Amino acid sequence: MTKRALTLVAALIFPLAGLLRIPCFAGDAAEAKDRADTGPAAALSQFLPDELAQREAWEEFLLTAEVVGGRQMRRSEAVTEPWVLTLKRGDVTRRAIWKNVQGRLVGFWEGWNYEVAAYLIDKHLGLGMVPPTVERRFHGDRGSCQIWIEDCMTLGDREEKGIKMPPVKVLGWNRATYIQRLWDNLIANEDRHRNQILITPDWRMILIDHSRSFRASARFTKRLLYTARNPEGPKLMSELPRALVDRIKALNPAAIRSVVGDLLSAIEIDAVLLRRDLIMAEVDRLIRANGEDKVLY
Repeated sequence: MTKRALTLVAALIFPLAGLLRIPCFAGDAAEAKDRADTGPAAALSQFLPDELAQREAWEEFLLTAEVVGGRQMRRSEAVTEPWVLTLKRGDVTRRAIWKNVQGRLVGFWEGWNYEVAAYLIDKHLGLGMVPPTVERRFHGDRGSCQIWIEDCMTLGDREEKGIKMPPVKVLGWNRATYIQRLWDNLIANEDRHRNQILITPDWRMILIDHSRSFRASARFTKRLLYTARNPEGPKLMSELPRALVDRIKALNPAAIRSVVGDLLSAIEIDAVLLRRDLIMAEVDRLIRANGEDKVLY
């Protein structure tokens, strides 16, 4: 996406803090909140426990809400020319991004299915950094439909404006950055840039735009994107949640297939596991160099 398109993203996506204020999703929010508060996912997730508890409700909204408005972005705004949809169900109206790009575009292979697969694997691992995303037909075509996050700035905005991070938030942000590197290493997201990293008002990290992920060529299965040898300088996975590392270590073809269905090919799933092995080797290297207590928490 271009900077202009991503600025629009930040203006349109739903407010994180407002999830539980939506009447039609109130349901058993208290019970779900209790489960989210005590679960391991809440401990490492960038989404808050209340937001994790509401994900299934947002998925249902994305699947069933009526499309009451929409505008297709121009190529100058976003390379994949997605649609900005206005969705309404009952008293709830929200916007979402729908894309059906599939194939090579300006030198990159793009796939709407990767957006949905990324969200499903995020949920399976307890990552909690990718906004709710579903497969939905629009104009008769299959595509991905994702809620957008409001009230955020991009990492690019922060850097350009010189916005300083409160010192109390630095440790959490650094750890989120290491997790982002782990995530993009696992799914081989070759298009992560600073305008695809959203920053909430309380300095949490949300990751968007995964249509250039799940690469399967040797370039993406023999080495990781984020290592000490990154072309832009060392970009390490210096500190990681032990629970997340254990879940990634436990991945296998059947587990991934059960999560993503037909969204990924067998070759793409195998590539994820090859990168998993590279990640485990890198984590072991970091542990040998720095000590387990410095790498895993």
